[in-house]
Amino acid sequence: MGETISKFLTCVDYTVSNKKFDLIYNEKYDMLETFPQPKGRELASYYESETYISHTDAKRSITDKIYQIVKKHTLQKKLHLLNSFKTEGKNLLDVGCGTGEFLVVCKNKGWNVVGVEPNKNARELALSKLNTENNTEIINDLFEVENQKFDVITLWHVLEHVPMLDEYIQKLKSLLKPNGRIVVAVPNFKSFDAYYYKQFWAAYDVPRHLWHFSKKAIDIIFKKEQLIVAEVKPMYFDSFYVSMLSEKYMYGKASLFKAFWVGLISNLKAVTTKEYSSIIYVIKNSN
Repeated sequence: MGETISKFLTCVDYTVSNKKFDLIYNEKYDMLETFPQPKGRELASYYESETYISHTDAKRSITDKIYQIVKKHTLQKKLHLLNSFKTEGKNLLDVGCGTGEFLVVCKNKGWNVVGVEPNKNARELALSKLNTENNTEIINDLFEVENQKFDVITLWHVLEHVPMLDEYIQKLKSLLKPNGRIVVAVPNFKSFDAYYYKQFWAAYDVPRHLWHFSKKAIDIIFKKEQLIVAEVKPMYFDSFYVSMLSEKYMYGKASLFKAFWVGLISNLKAVTTKEYSSIIYVIKNSN
């Protein structure tokens, strides 16, 4: 972004390549940038792993099973959040819809759903769950969505993955109805669990995570497009799941007991600091 920067940490890609990447701190935006940032086909190759769980329905390991159990619970909470908005309609765009569980839950409750998912295998799984062969319901790329406006646009742990951040936010705004809401959930590198695990913090997930946000960063980058943060909500379960993965990266195995305590401490500290492991931002037009 061309601002004052400094090296913050060096992290390893534990999922695919074992390569090292630097995290560069951008002072003006109060955020971290992964460096170097892979592009195009190279970036896509870092998602080609059976252990990348958001693109599968894997239930092999204890970590996979816990992830799937928690996901079922959080789906209902996400739906409740959408239903709390006073929007004129029920048109939903879920960006980075993965294997489609959230789309299915929303569709079953009367929402008109469209998904965006670049991963072919995940997209096919999602289409099968929606019981449709209509590929227009799940689109390969956000910039292919045209001539539509949405009451709610959701990005559940997606914004940290997108290469062209400013252009992406501009496109999101262009697809939003005047009274609509954008819901963004991202990890928070200022949480206690991030501080505790440092370069082993699983939510850095380099190089798939290109950006690492603070609350200030989210406020700044959306305000540039006349969008404001209207509401902030914690994601309590993320500190536990991220701590489990971080324990594995740090010590070679996942200690459930230790991960539970670090996750609990992180949430307890955040009661005062408001720096939860992951945060949901509800964003709307400023006018």
